[in-house]
Amino acid sequence: MSVPFIAIIPARLASTRLPNKPLADIGGKPMVVRIAERARESGASQVLVATDSGLVVDAARDHGIEVILTRPDHPTGTDRLAEVATRLSLPDDAIVVNVQGDEPLIDPQLVRDVAAHLAAHPECAIATAAHPIHDPADVFNPNVVKVVLDAKSVALYFSRAPIPWTRDAWQSHWPGVAALSKLPAVPENVLRHIGLYAYRTKFLRAFPTLSMAPIENAEALEQLRALWHGERIAVRVTQDAPPPGVDTPTHLERVCALFRDAN
Repeated sequence: MSVPFIAIIPARLASTRLPNKPLADIGGKPMVVRIAERARESGASQVLVATDSGLVVDAARDHGIEVILTRPDHPTGTDRLAEVATRLSLPDDAIVVNVQGDEPLIDPQLVRDVAAHLAAHPECAIATAAHPIHDPADVFNPNVVKVVLDAKSVALYFSRAPIPWTRDAWQSHWPGVAALSKLPAVPENVLRHIGLYAYRTKFLRAFPTLSMAPIENAEALEQLRALWHGERIAVRVTQDAPPPGVDTPTHLERVCALFRDAN
């Protein structure tokens, strides 16, 4: 039996590295439309775009995508989702999946799996995903977010640092980055966080009221606010890395090429 859930795509027009990113052309359609099409394939009961831009509203409507114009001053995509959940009067136990607005190749199955994972963990307010890291360089890359889990696959901590620290294998190499290629195989418990979230609506509405956490500020990782305030995050571990997202013009060229190859 499938789990009912709503997929919302937060789409902010402003972007320093790729101007007008939601409207970037991918195979003849705006990126935000491509993402919505992938979200529809996940089996979501409703798919909509939440944006601060009239241009994105027009693009979504031109392609038959449901869209809501939100306030322009939301500090995060999660805050934008919270506004939508309130305006739609969603029940507290409804599951909302935040499909990031820069993931035009997102796997619909993963969207569905993360929603189902939250439904299977009633003690958690959030569910997300992770996959094993195989490249030692990724372990030490601060742009690759790592997550450590407990025995029930609930997140203990997220970090840009190499966690868990494999003392015996890595200590002699630290901090010699030049020696990374000589490191042994990455242990199976070193996981990369995938930025896909499912929320219970009750938590989603409460999120904007939570104070920012010192660890959130230190790591620049929004999910740490939930952990700081005592919420639990279930993590579905998949063996496959997600397709690349789009943050820069170079990323866009790569994704467009992958899209052409797939079609």
